[in-house]
Amino acid sequence: MRTALVREPSSRLADGIVTHIGRSEIDLSLARAQHMAYADALASAGWEVYPAPAADDCPDSVFVEDAVVVVDDLAVLTHPGAPARRGEVAGVEQAVLELDLRTARITEPGTLEGGDVLQVGTTVYVGRGGRTNAEGIRQLRALLAPLGRTVVAVPLGEVLHLKSAVTALPDGTFLALPHLVPTGLFPAVRPVEEEGGCHVVPLGGDRVLLAASAPRTAELLGDLGFAPVVVDIGEFEKLEGCVTCLSVLVSR
Repeated sequence: MRTALVREPSSRLADGIVTHIGRSEIDLSLARAQHMAYADALASAGWEVYPAPAADDCPDSVFVEDAVVVVDDLAVLTHPGAPARRGEVAGVEQAVLELDLRTARITEPGTLEGGDVLQVGTTVYVGRGGRTNAEGIRQLRALLAPLGRTVVAVPLGEVLHLKSAVTALPDGTFLALPHLVPTGLFPAVRPVEEEGGCHVVPLGGDRVLLAASAPRTAELLGDLGFAPVVVDIGEFEKLEGCVTCLSVLVSR
């Protein structure tokens, strides 16, 4: 089972939250076209694209990753640190139940957003920042311990989510922006200069999904023997989104 959970952009996408960047005008038609191309890239890499119910009243709902963390057959429904985003979770819960996943949830006073959760083998790195708090990390640690996972908390600087600053390649090395995250907590870090270059999604085998905004990083990955799958997500980057935010990959 290789399923990619996605969610179509809301007609209110332009009202999405921006935290660390200025607001830019959003072209909704272009955003929808980019989202379709993103889904097509997942399908071409062998993933069955599965749409979560639309949430048109939730501007940020296209960033489906923040609503759920999937580990093995367990879907942990999050409690977003941004109160305006908490309405996104119900539809994602419906989708993961349709995929026959077990569910658990983060509850008050804990907050957790999936963009802060980076899984690498049996280690789960969790960003402690503006959207995820210590109680949310404690709850996630308790939920994942029976699955043999070790949760490592990572303090964040001026960055939205952990995966806004660091992600992992299939070989176990990490791509990171050193000024945004304490790189000493990660083994084998490859510093990058392009912001979009630290956002990658391993698709299986040597395929790695990344944004068109990071051409030098794509060239680097090709030189390292990976097969870059490049997508243009420029409209979502205007809302601090990246390739990791737009899907949840479920492999069982």
